[in-house]
Amino acid sequence: MPKQVQIGVDGWVGYRPDIKILDCSVRDGGLVNDHAFSDDLVRAVYEADRDAGVDYMEVGYKASRKIFSPSENGPWKFCGEDDLRRVLGENPSNLKISVMADAERTDYHEDILPKEKSVIDVVRVACYINQIPVAMDMVKDANDKGYETMLQLMAVSVVPESEIKAALEIAARCPVQAVYIVDSFGSLYSEQVRDLTKMYLEFLAPAGKEVGFHGHNNRQLGFANTVEAVIAGANRLDATISGIGRGAGNCQLELLIGFLHNPKFRQRPILQCCRDVFVPLSKEMDWGYSIPYAITAQLNQHPRAAIKFSAGKTPQDYVAFYDQMIEEE
Repeated sequence: MPKQVQIGVDGWVGYRPDIKILDCSVRDGGLVNDHAFSDDLVRAVYEADRDAGVDYMEVGYKASRKIFSPSENGPWKFCGEDDLRRVLGENPSNLKISVMADAERTDYHEDILPKEKSVIDVVRVACYINQIPVAMDMVKDANDKGYETMLQLMAVSVVPESEIKAALEIAARCPVQAVYIVDSFGSLYSEQVRDLTKMYLEFLAPAGKEVGFHGHNNRQLGFANTVEAVIAGANRLDATISGIGRGAGNCQLELLIGFLHNPKFRQRPILQCCRDVFVPLSKEMDWGYSIPYAITAQLNQHPRAAIKFSAGKTPQDYVAFYDQMIEEE
């Protein structure tokens, strides 16, 4: 079980050799452009993560082609082996390749191949609380096929504590390696993150499972809440380069590496990727803090209303959006 982090005399969180970083820039960032990133961009992120000592790179989803059309979504919505190998080759590095599989949105029995036939190392199963039974079958399927597995329990800010505990009891008995706290709406405060991290550890650490945190930046707390999770004992951390992600985006990878003071990680390759790839990209794609996403987070609601409003005719009429959301409360 990860120990409670001690704050050093110089004021920064002490060295944690057990911390692992997962960069989900391509997967989470793909929500902005329907997963249509170029091969060059995906390769640039891969090389930056590899050179920076990042542990995992999440390249996209294993989504069902029966539900999502390949003509309307880029290759990283499906992460086919041909696409992965075209960009990553056989991945002759220590960087592990991860994909996300959403419960009830993936044909996992067919589309996730046995590990020996795939360049993928990790399958991360994402589910809502009512999808736990399906998620457990997905974890078992991936584990039986030879993959490392992780579980993302989404939208925990709207799940009763008793139901979270029941889900954690089940997760503790499954073959998953790590379970992530997911602040889907970007609404959590630091004290909530601290309490959730301790709760997850209480149920999972005795079973040898690790605890992770995936934060969104709706309240500008993605990085701060990730730090809070580390202090409380989490050791699996999600981040994205330049904070790319749908809407308000995610914890910034360059900030996280700079904070950790861990010689295992190197900041320069990530900064270079920021400069060469994500600064130009930010002129073509929109992500980062915005008032509509902050309002939905304050109300602990899914950002779908902010997405719709931001795509409308008056995306800067924040007062109108605020009044609309308060009226619907």
